[in-house]
Amino acid sequence: MPWTRAAGRGLLAVLALLAGYATAVPESAQAAGRGPLTLVTTEDWTGYWAGLLADWNERRPDEQVTLIELPDAADDTRAQMITEVRSGSSRFDVLNIDVAWTSEFAAAGWITELDAGRFELDSFLPPVVDAATFGGRLYAVPYVTNAGLLYYRTDILAAAGEQPPRTWDELARLARSVAPEHGLAGYAGQFLPYEGLTVNATEAVASAGGSFLGDEGTRVTAGSRAVREGLEFLAGGVREGWIPREALTWKEEESRRAFQDGRLLFLRNWPYVYAMANAPGSAVAGRVGAVPLPGPDGPGASVLGGANLAISSGSRHPESAADLIAYLTSEQVQRRVLTEGSLPPVRASLYDDPELVREHPYLPTLRSSVLSAQPRPKSARYDQVSLAVQAVVHDVMALRQSPRDAVDRLARELAAIVRRD
Repeated sequence: MPWTRAAGRGLLAVLALLAGYATAVPESAQAAGRGPLTLVTTEDWTGYWAGLLADWNERRPDEQVTLIELPDAADDTRAQMITEVRSGSSRFDVLNIDVAWTSEFAAAGWITELDAGRFELDSFLPPVVDAATFGGRLYAVPYVTNAGLLYYRTDILAAAGEQPPRTWDELARLARSVAPEHGLAGYAGQFLPYEGLTVNATEAVASAGGSFLGDEGTRVTAGSRAVREGLEFLAGGVREGWIPREALTWKEEESRRAFQDGRLLFLRNWPYVYAMANAPGSAVAGRVGAVPLPGPDGPGASVLGGANLAISSGSRHPESAADLIAYLTSEQVQRRVLTEGSLPPVRASLYDDPELVREHPYLPTLRSSVLSAQPRPKSARYDQVSLAVQAVVHDVMALRQSPRDAVDRLARELAAIVRRD
């Protein structure tokens, strides 16, 4: 399981951590946008949020934060957040939203534009800042980032005298030939028709040099040869058998368990898998490596994942909310996000920290993947765009439609979505 919180943190450490965030708020200041807050997020598996917010609450008695955890499914979380913010409710102050939702929430007026000068954006990995903007304006602050990695069995590749694959052809060859010799399936990602399939498809297409939309969702680019090449890679894996058909029903956790139980040679998944796959009790502990995703002719492109912190347009305490976001994205807290929450931080300096790299050896690979990562399509109608991608790509991977026909279909469906704006 992910790392636990360090024991024995003393009062001096707490005070040092919160230096600069301990301003008391007089009652009269509540009318100026200050007061108690609610922070809404998806379910916290590791429990690290409680510690972060307890430290804030100790120092800010007039700006106490209440944590609201929504179901641990991205689509359900998004739906519940939208129900509240669309109504103009003041129930939520700070929203912990998927990076792909930022453009949709901003275009709808559900989150407020932020003053970039209040946050140390120059200290963040550059791609994560772009994912927090829409129309050239800042609507959120990066909180955690993510990029897909290719996990592999180090023992099996070593026994075969092979190196981790750098290209699609190398991945297919090893998944098709080496994996069966050890009773394993070859390769899997997240191929159930949900947001994870949009991510996997976007990575395949971006690795081939293509995209689904351009110009922040106003131009359809899905009809290109590169898009067809990306879909052919995914469909070919199923057709040739090195992607197991059961993977078409898997999300993150199902695919992780298959790899961790010793049933897969290769897995595309997020960085959290590294700690879990190498933890005591894992069937593959100590025999797991991670490299950037492969592409047609060399390293491919990952999709930028992660979460941004935004202020609800209905918040009655936006000044306190902005201070909370500054606290949660400070270097000290970002370190805890990694060590206690097993989540990749957005602060660039942490990826070069020798102590953190010793504890989390995948950090240099992850940094490289984040710096070359591509965002999911920015669109005011992102939910519809994602649903269209999922439906088409799943039909391709289920071998119900050819990549050539699918590209034409997807271009038509996305054009219809874009015309509605």
